[in-house]
Amino acid sequence: MKPSAIYLDYAATTPIAESVAQKMQACLLRDGNFGNPASNSHMYGWQAAEAVELARQQVADLIGAEVREIVFTSGATESDNLALFGAARLQAQKFGKKHIISSSIEHKAVLDCLAQLESEGFEVSYIQPNQSGQTTVQQIADVLRADTALVSIMHANNETGIINNIAAIAQLCRQSAVLFHVDAAQSVGKLALDVKAMGIDMLSVSAHKMYGPKGVGALYVSRQPKVELAPLMFGGGHERGMRSGTLATHQIVGLGEACALAQDNQAELAEIKRLRDMLWQGIQHLPMVSLNTDLDNALVGHLNVCFSGLVGETLLMSLRRLALSSGSACNSASMKPSYVLTEMGLSDQAADSSLRFSLGRYTSEQEINDAIAHICEVCQRLAA
Repeated sequence: MKPSAIYLDYAATTPIAESVAQKMQACLLRDGNFGNPASNSHMYGWQAAEAVELARQQVADLIGAEVREIVFTSGATESDNLALFGAARLQAQKFGKKHIISSSIEHKAVLDCLAQLESEGFEVSYIQPNQSGQTTVQQIADVLRADTALVSIMHANNETGIINNIAAIAQLCRQSAVLFHVDAAQSVGKLALDVKAMGIDMLSVSAHKMYGPKGVGALYVSRQPKVELAPLMFGGGHERGMRSGTLATHQIVGLGEACALAQDNQAELAEIKRLRDMLWQGIQHLPMVSLNTDLDNALVGHLNVCFSGLVGETLLMSLRRLALSSGSACNSASMKPSYVLTEMGLSDQAADSSLRFSLGRYTSEQEINDAIAHICEVCQRLAA
């Protein structure tokens, strides 16, 4: 049975687009494209391989890459792991470089990789964001060293939506002969991206953040200049030797279709921004409410709000008509305040009183009106 709550948690995951589901289904059944893409001796394998390569082209087209630079993975978490472990270990082995730069508000898929690399003898400089939630070029330049092997900075934050100047950071890294990885799970399909023009070496993509299926993603790995990665998985040499394993045709086709749908979505993004601004305008009069981030420099679907004096978990439970979160879905088991917000300078109490609203393709104006009414009623009741 379909839940009745208004869905405002698009940053956690998006519903699969109808055309994505249809194309995936066509790869699952016996009368469909069910073959193994690596089976190169018969038509079933050829057809599956053709579908995979079409999807590879669709991903490449969306981010401005060459088709051979797309490596399919199980999602952005695996892409982050492959980029960080694969690049760092090879840089240490070949050049003796064991210093990495990142920010303290990266996704856990990056931070946990870095913690593991530290246990292996790497040194990591964690940059604290400014009060706006950005990691700046100057901050990175200040900690660059001769033995810096890699910089990893997200394009847009998953909790606040704040956007970093990736092109400027990439230019600094290229000038310093340092590899640059970007976690773009939240931004692909929502921001203009051209990995070649920007000078990005590696970039992580997630399907389920852009109306595709869970369990599939991609890693862009530059061929010019050439980036080499030590693989994490072995067995068959698939994906240019970087990611062995039988390719999941149906999921890859779903990712490709999601990327194709995102090619011409400016009108959709403008409508999402209008509804996001409408939501903020509808609740900003509440005396306990304040914005945690600058909407002019955030993804159009993100709204991170502090409800001062109210406990976030209590507020979440009271807003029963809304499906939203207090932070990253990956940290939902933790009762600690958002580390992203505290690193930006918010107190533990303010971070604990904050909620993330995220809108998307299927959000309607009626839902926003209903959400505004519900939020105002609940906040006034709790404050009283």
